[in-house]
Amino acid sequence: MAASCSFRSAVRAPPLSRSLARSAVRCRSAATPGAGGAAAATSKLVVEVKERLAREHPGLPTGRNGRDDDDMILWFLKDRKFSVDEAVSKLTKAIKWRQDFGVSELSEESVKALYQTGKAYVHDSLDIYGRPVLVVIAAKHFPSTQDPVENEKLCAYLVEKAINRLPSGAENILGIFDLRGFRVENGDIQFLKFLIDVFYYYYPKRLGQVLFVDAPFLFQPMWQVVKPLLKSYASLVRFCDSETVRKEYFTEETVPSDFRS
Repeated sequence: MAASCSFRSAVRAPPLSRSLARSAVRCRSAATPGAGGAAAATSKLVVEVKERLAREHPGLPTGRNGRDDDDMILWFLKDRKFSVDEAVSKLTKAIKWRQDFGVSELSEESVKALYQTGKAYVHDSLDIYGRPVLVVIAAKHFPSTQDPVENEKLCAYLVEKAINRLPSGAENILGIFDLRGFRVENGDIQFLKFLIDVFYYYYPKRLGQVLFVDAPFLFQPMWQVVKPLLKSYASLVRFCDSETVRKEYFTEETVPSDFRS
């Protein structure tokens, strides 16, 4: 059995839900002084982005997660610190990706083959911070025999499923990577790059924290490659053990079965 590495104390990131909320408040305050003025200014920016998208990218779909979705526009404005130009650019890329990738058409049936392997799933319960939980079992990931496109579809489906489970007032999810039993053949840099793009470009600030659980020493070379790609998102990563997952993120009743003692 591979020994666990000493990463677990290297990075500890607090749940982002609170820090993101504070950041959003600061952004709104910076945009315009006064609560009433901020709300009016924010609404004006949403309309401006919507009109820009309709004028410059009329071919993009409308409706939920489309170019006229007020909630999605506001979220991307917050992510881009209320820069209209940057929000339009990032929204255009995200909406086009959703359209080309067929995100709205993904279902459990469409990803059934890989979903049934148990390599990844959305946990039935929220963590103690009220966040939906996406669990990945690294030892069940085999890039040499599993279709990379199907892996990406499963990823997108599960991220959508987790986000759709966000309770009112919650903004981000918890990702848990179970690295117990991880071997060289489970490593997949290309998929990790796709996953980074997913959360940076298409679901910005939806990932509140990432737990790498019981990482073996042989995971270290991969981490050294991936860490620079994460940039500021690297601060969301925490290396820990299974006991930490049980005691600090769940109750006895809600802990995922994979982490029960």
